[in-house]
Amino acid sequence: MFAEQSFPLYPSNSRSLQQYLFFLLHNRCKTLIHLSQIHAHIITNGLSQKSFILVKMLALYTSFNKFSCAHQLFDQVPNPNSTLCNQIIRGYSINGNPRKLVELFNKMAHFSAPPDQYTYNFVINGCAKGGFFGEGEQVHGKVLKSGFCSNVYVGTSLVDFYVKSSGKDGLGKAKKVFDEMGEKNVVTWNSLLLGCIQCGDVDGARIMFDEMPVRTVVSWTTMIAGCAKNGRCKEAIALFREMQKENIEFDQVTLIAVLSACAELGDLSLGKRIHSYVYESFAFRKQPVLVSLNNALIHMYASCGEIETAFGIFKRMEQKTIVSWTSMITGFAKHGYGNEALAVFQWMETVMEENNIRPDRITFLGILSACSHSGNVNAGRYYFRSMIENWGIEPRIEHYGCMVDLLSRAGLLDEAHELVRSMPMKPNDAVWGALLGGCRIHKNVDVASHVGDWLSKELDPDRAADYFALLSNVYAADMKWQDAESVRKKMLDVKTRKCPGQSWIQRDGLMSIED
Repeated sequence: MFAEQSFPLYPSNSRSLQQYLFFLLHNRCKTLIHLSQIHAHIITNGLSQKSFILVKMLALYTSFNKFSCAHQLFDQVPNPNSTLCNQIIRGYSINGNPRKLVELFNKMAHFSAPPDQYTYNFVINGCAKGGFFGEGEQVHGKVLKSGFCSNVYVGTSLVDFYVKSSGKDGLGKAKKVFDEMGEKNVVTWNSLLLGCIQCGDVDGARIMFDEMPVRTVVSWTTMIAGCAKNGRCKEAIALFREMQKENIEFDQVTLIAVLSACAELGDLSLGKRIHSYVYESFAFRKQPVLVSLNNALIHMYASCGEIETAFGIFKRMEQKTIVSWTSMITGFAKHGYGNEALAVFQWMETVMEENNIRPDRITFLGILSACSHSGNVNAGRYYFRSMIENWGIEPRIEHYGCMVDLLSRAGLLDEAHELVRSMPMKPNDAVWGALLGGCRIHKNVDVASHVGDWLSKELDPDRAADYFALLSNVYAADMKWQDAESVRKKMLDVKTRKCPGQSWIQRDGLMSIED
């Protein structure tokens, strides 16, 4: 190993010297200081235009995150070949500069350096990463002209590019590229599978999944996560069991997807088994557990009512992200532990700076929900103002809905009504429903009648039915029988029908809805 400031003796023969310096670059260059020393020797010995040495140096400068040095070195080459251009294009792709990447790609014709499969891969991937979809389609045109469309790696990059480009339109183009490819590998299939999932085409994704000649853990995880995300949680768990039967080794990302399905279904039994597996396979052996996997466990336990277990996991986490804090706050709020949710937020405030985290809209939604469930009006007002004044977060309609619910439950109906009127966006039926619920609790007919006027003008009959029934009950509770009858008659006139009540029940370890 050579020292930091000096080299061992090196050959005086020119060819041997080139080989020796390349050997140092390839095998012994571990730091930026080493690279700088070798670069100095290359310049001193007049070898700075040797292509194979330049390629390696560009790759090393890029890997050491010294792209400015790489760019300066590249600019000193009068006629760079395709391999040199590829290295600098790759650097642009890694450093997230798609504009420069496209500019250099277009200049390659002036250098007499024809693009090859690596060029197209780097350029297409860079365009996808930077959102340069128009430029990417132009590159696709050049791919077709150059005959590289039959290359499996270029084709796969194009499929991935279109998947990321523009929703269903992009997915259609991705499928066209996919269908025209002669050879496909598992990455090609996985890219299109992900595209179907992202567009919500779970049925199309399942057909693809069943047709795949080879399925990796990525394929299974994509399909499981897609089903869970699109409300097909039973199918997600069935896929996981099938995956186990086929002895496919799953990873932590797979378990995150399965835990999401467990949370939605209330499948505490499977969730606990996954938790045991995580502890035995990772934590017990002191292998790192992904923060996102711990977050998924917290969400699963909180959704299944095991809030103390969720809090136990949370407290033991060495690293917590804003998702961790928000999941715990929301979990406490959902189960009526408003004070505990606020205590977690106050704890979070003490460690924000050192952990480089800050609350987001979802965090405040959990906080306001906690205030609503605990009836803490003053805290709700404070945190609602704090969103804007302290954190620069503009409340959305969900936040207004929480505040209206909080004020309405507390009997502050005039304040709640005024808040609804002052909202910068149009109130939705959930906001008016929260206000109307408060009117029923506190028998406030005046505010309820205003809500009734809105119901008549804004909501379609199917959505208005439950609210009309609630309004009728408000009038009846105040013995305004004529008004109550008028609302019931209006329901008949517009042919609204109140939705039947439903309950969650647990059967065979799974939660389901029963009428």
